[in-house]
Amino acid sequence: MKKPFHAITADGRGHAAGLAGHRQASSSPAPGVLRQGGWHGVMLAGSGLGALRAGQACTELELVWHGSGGRTGDALVEHAQRLGCDAVHPGEALAEEQWRLARACSRAGLVFIGPQEAHIAAMCDDEAARQLMREAGLPLGEPQAPRVHLPVLADCRGQALALVEHELLGAGFAMAPSERLTPEQRAYLGQLAVHGARSFGLVGLATLSFSLADNRLGFVGMRPALTGYEGLAEVLTGLDLAVEQIRLVAGERLRRPRVGHMGHGPGRPGQARWRLLLPGGGQLGGGPGVRLDRPTPEAGETGMRLLVWGRDGAEARRREHRALTEWYGRPAGVGEDSDGTGG
Repeated sequence: MKKPFHAITADGRGHAAGLAGHRQASSSPAPGVLRQGGWHGVMLAGSGLGALRAGQACTELELVWHGSGGRTGDALVEHAQRLGCDAVHPGEALAEEQWRLARACSRAGLVFIGPQEAHIAAMCDDEAARQLMREAGLPLGEPQAPRVHLPVLADCRGQALALVEHELLGAGFAMAPSERLTPEQRAYLGQLAVHGARSFGLVGLATLSFSLADNRLGFVGMRPALTGYEGLAEVLTGLDLAVEQIRLVAGERLRRPRVGHMGHGPGRPGQARWRLLLPGGGQLGGGPGVRLDRPTPEAGETGMRLLVWGRDGAEARRREHRALTEWYGRPAGVGEDSDGTGG
């Protein structure tokens, strides 16, 4: 019997179990803390699109959150302390900035909503991460070969869940799942990612990247926490990765996705397409399978993210074409390598 959408799960305590006590000893909250209201406030790093999904997730979980006001590193942590926050979320910061934040949080006794400091340090160095995955038994890939990126969620009990992979296909355009993979390769990719995440001791969210060269998949790197592409997996699985990241770092159990019609089909979980949008001359009407993520006017950003999805590639492309035509006020080209502006 086929898995409904090729999400690969693994149970067992693995290395993560040995880290649970360490995480709680370093000011991480106990299981159930979200239900008990144990966090008094969360400080979000970044602004605009980079903090949008984290802020939405905090609101959904009924957590009080505060913007960073442009602060970074130690200054952000000090600001969090002044406001009475006991946790810091890195938003979509790059791995190096997350490592600095995690180190500052550790010194200040604040919870860092992300992987452990040592784990982030390894993610900052592809060679270090590759060495760890080699020791875990994962095949290594060619860094210059085409890549696919697979988000993985893991809890402190050693359970892990690999979602739907995506591929970056030109400037400001991504698609999930990748059309390069066969169903068998997709299942194998999920197994590799789950094994790697468990061996690494991941708790929370990370995206593992693999190359595909000569029909061989191999690990090439990983990035902690949110990357901005989580919407692709969210709309295909019904699982909010930003919410789940916070829950898992807080010690909650891994939850299984809600699988609807998007999770069925001959080895493919529908299709989702992600684009960066510039300000347009029209008005986006929305409708089935269309989502627009845009920052608040106060952020001073003009870029937005368009996400469309359908039961198959043809339906997703039709919805994308309609959305782009509405947005730019004229027919827009939506080829695989197009920027979608119709220019």
